[in-house]
Amino acid sequence: MYTQAEVAASIDHAVLKPELTDRDVCAAARMCRARGVGALCVRPGDVALAARELHDSATKVCAVIGFPHGANRTETKVLEARLALEDGALELDMVMNVGRFLSGDEAAVEQDIAAVVAEAHAQGAIVKVILETCLLTPAQIAAACRIAQRAGADFVKTSTGFSTGGATRDAIAIMLETVGASMQVKASGGIRDWAGAVAYLEQGCTRLGIGATETVLDGGTAAAGY
Repeated sequence: MYTQAEVAASIDHAVLKPELTDRDVCAAARMCRARGVGALCVRPGDVALAARELHDSATKVCAVIGFPHGANRTETKVLEARLALEDGALELDMVMNVGRFLSGDEAAVEQDIAAVVAEAHAQGAIVKVILETCLLTPAQIAAACRIAQRAGADFVKTSTGFSTGGATRDAIAIMLETVGASMQVKASGGIRDWAGAVAYLEQGCTRLGIGATETVLDGGTAAAGY
């Protein structure tokens, strides 16, 4: 049985939609502070603002890298990671280059992840690799997990929330079976109520990407969306 505080501590609250303003970021930071949310996940340009708002809080700042498609050049992802860390991020959620992966170039995908991991780990930050599992077959999900593992990432994560689907129990099961002994797993996208959040934690996830955090924590059901 999970307490409200335990679920809150597992949440990476997402503030990633393109139309969200500085005011929205600040409001989200206040909510995270008040509710004991584990991390506030923001766009790269919002990291410095989020870090200022949370400077004396237990809530960590997480920045997305290569978001939402993952197709940026590796040099761009590394620079984006470096700047986010300089601005105060302690965690990075980077999008795997899904197109390159589906082209069969696993070496390039591994190198892309490893370069961001090296930048992050040198500064004491962690990296979660977003696989976009809705675009992959079960075998491809397992293969992508192994690539992230070889590249030294800390987590594998299901989804950006901006593609054709979010987390599923089946995808999480594959991720846990493939790399759960050595990596952590984050379910993200489509978690809209308390029961759904707890189910992923009970399954073995240690982080949850949620946009409607207060609704979930208060036992409501969020509308469709991230």
